[in-house]
Amino acid sequence: MCEKTLASKTVFKGRILSVDVLDVELADGRTGTREIVRHGAAVAVIARRRDGRFVFIRQFRKAMERICFEVMAGNCDPGEASEVSAIRELKEETGYTPDSIRFLAPIYPSVGYCTERIDIFYAEVNEPGETDFDPDENIETVLLTEQEMDSMIRAGKVQDAKTLAAWASYKAMV
Repeated sequence: MCEKTLASKTVFKGRILSVDVLDVELADGRTGTREIVRHGAAVAVIARRRDGRFVFIRQFRKAMERICFEVMAGNCDPGEASEVSAIRELKEETGYTPDSIRFLAPIYPSVGYCTERIDIFYAEVNEPGETDFDPDENIETVLLTEQEMDSMIRAGKVQDAKTLAAWASYKAMV
């Protein structure tokens, strides 16, 4: 079932990702082409306050052309441990600093064409401090109970894959 790479060409190189086109040989000798989005490591954080409510964010996502409901997430800086990235992203996007943080699971959002791995963390937080958004971010914090989040999922109001995976990981592991 393995595929041998015969040739590879980078057709796009951007700030956070690149795109390679690969010529491959399949196990039975046939050949094919694969388009691979190369993306570095990333993190996502499910955060729960002491009052039991969970912290989420809403922000406009150009790829979807709408405001999306999500967990806090972001890219790891080169050489940065994923836990350090998770703490940084949580603080930047919501102002919360974790009292505790724990790794839950890794996910690969779309294994058919993308190398991105997102490490999911669960954090317990107290009161928020100051946010530190990236210059091009506009983020709104949303607080929900566990029942409210479950209701939103059942109603189809949560469509972001990393958020659904993070919530499922939280429910299964915490």
